[in-house]
Amino acid sequence: MVHIGQLIEQELRRQRRSVSWFAKELYCDRTNVYKLFRKESIDTLLLYRISMVLSHDFFKYYTDEFSEGQDL
Repeated sequence: MVHIGQLIEQELRRQRRSVSWFAKELYCDRTNVYKLFRKESIDTLLLYRISMVLSHDFFKYYTDEFSEGQDL
């Protein structure tokens, strides 16, 4: 199962971006970002915005998991 909050946090750290920077880009405060990191799932519009801010396709984790579960 995908834990999207952890994946977002990992990507943010990989890019060496601060939580403050990320919060500013998402127009929210830092406490909301830390709450986001704990979430296993989030709204698709928010995930789209996060993908755009970090230039990273977070939807692919769901697509990959779906593809792995299919009998091809």
